[in-house]
Amino acid sequence: MILLLMDTTLLLKLVTLIALVRCSSASDHLVNVSKLEMFVDELPDMPRIRGYHVFYGVPKSKSFKMGMFKKKWKFHRDLPPTTVYAFGRSKQSATVPGPTIEALYGVDTHVRWQNHLPPKHILPWDPTIPTAMSNRTRGIPTVVHLHGGLHAAESDGNANAWFTSKFNERGPTWSRKTYHYPNDQQPGNLWYHDHAMGLTRVNLLAGLLGAYVIRHPHIEDPLGLPSGDQFDRTLIVFDRSFRTDGSIFMTSTGNNPSIHPQWQPEYFGDAIIVNGKAWPRLTVRRRKYRFRIINASNARFFRFFFTNGLRFTHVASDSAYIEKPVTSNETLVGPSEITDVVVDFSQSNSNVAILANDAKYPYPSGDPVNEANGKVMKFIILPHPQVDTSRIPKRLIEYPVPDLSTVTLTRYVAMYEYTSDIDEPTHLYLNGKPYEAPATETPKEGSTEVWYVINLTEDNHPLHIHLGLFKVLDQTELVKVDEFKECMLKINDAVKCQVDKYARGKKVEVPTHEKGWKNVFKMIPSHVTKIAVRFSYIHTNATYGFDATTDPGYVYHCHVLDHEDNAMMRPLKIIK
Repeated sequence: MILLLMDTTLLLKLVTLIALVRCSSASDHLVNVSKLEMFVDELPDMPRIRGYHVFYGVPKSKSFKMGMFKKKWKFHRDLPPTTVYAFGRSKQSATVPGPTIEALYGVDTHVRWQNHLPPKHILPWDPTIPTAMSNRTRGIPTVVHLHGGLHAAESDGNANAWFTSKFNERGPTWSRKTYHYPNDQQPGNLWYHDHAMGLTRVNLLAGLLGAYVIRHPHIEDPLGLPSGDQFDRTLIVFDRSFRTDGSIFMTSTGNNPSIHPQWQPEYFGDAIIVNGKAWPRLTVRRRKYRFRIINASNARFFRFFFTNGLRFTHVASDSAYIEKPVTSNETLVGPSEITDVVVDFSQSNSNVAILANDAKYPYPSGDPVNEANGKVMKFIILPHPQVDTSRIPKRLIEYPVPDLSTVTLTRYVAMYEYTSDIDEPTHLYLNGKPYEAPATETPKEGSTEVWYVINLTEDNHPLHIHLGLFKVLDQTELVKVDEFKECMLKINDAVKCQVDKYARGKKVEVPTHEKGWKNVFKMIPSHVTKIAVRFSYIHTNATYGFDATTDPGYVYHCHVLDHEDNAMMRPLKIIK
């Protein structure tokens, strides 16, 4: 990380404040989304890129280039085109979200991520938080992380491995132009997105995200789940606000402007976007469909439900199948979580189904949803029954459970939020340490560890661990939380503060469909969440097929992007 000296910080604050004054008048002209008609745009099916070649029926490794481009994108029929940053093979074909990359188990995919972005960002950025600092004359720093991917650290998208246009400038941990994804992990849903230090929230808001699916036909086809482009759909959901000229709106004034001119603790948009369209519609047959739903919001949680009573049958969570299907009326999905569900529209008593949301923001104690962000998309159900050869099997894919008798280490991870004199958040830390402090989490490759994640804040934080997959064992309410928090703020040591003495409140039942292997999970405020983390392949229990101990290592962080950027992220160093 490039640290800013005091005089540089003051200068950048002045530059930022001047920029805020210049753009303040534009921010007064926001779209009143309640006047936008819902369900007028068809749900797009994002372009698909096959991450492998097929020669004479045999799949082979594939290499290709994927660029990041500045272009115009139409989010709603009645909105002017919006300037975005988009992934694609070319500027003309680039989309928001980007193309869905479809990989095949055991077949390598090589991607050269290319930055074609201009020097000036379309959104305000804050130089007073830890930030990838190019000289801003050669382009915008970006680096791509494949969320849920198991691969060597040099292909993981380390926050300081950023690069600008034409690789003219590169971050201190940058090492390669082409990333290697071996795809030798369990089949499932992943997604790729920008991960540049301090710019993740603005680069994703601008559009730099897309889906990535690893398929294993030999294992998956016998399950009989809905398949094919028409009946197996990825839904990438996020929120945005717009000015009347169509541009994305992000507030230019921080909650502590004298400390951080721009940074706000959470971004919430007024309009709900699915696959690049605000409140789209999809015409479906009376049969089963599979929806791989990715919450790609900066900070918004979604509690999805159908207004006509249709139910979700969960078949996978994040990047792994669950053991048995689980049916529910609603599902809570935090930022960066993925829920993989089957919906049977033949069970609908009406010809219309609205996918809705009722999660408060910030979650769980924030504002209630309104009409705009309480609706997600509309399904128009054709009236006549359809032949449906798909099924939901009684059993899906069972992976080995973590053997707690082999646990090599127990760790405690505390989540802190720090506030100013006006009681507004200034930054957030994990274990009271900034990102640049030396790594304290150094698990052995192939090991299983137990982590107790202690949330001392008022927000629910979705914790994401790069490389490691984990199972949530339990969540326990803290009693006398203020007393415990006071001790933690003084000595920052969960053992010395006797966490066991305080973690004796009510147990929160982990949802059945989330008891499988996860790579991100929702950490409840004033609770201790116990997780078993595995640093090996879950489908074989074998060590990785690559050297996980190489630099620059990995990270773990809160996936509320505004928190991650400032600075709720810590290094994770794998050792032999």
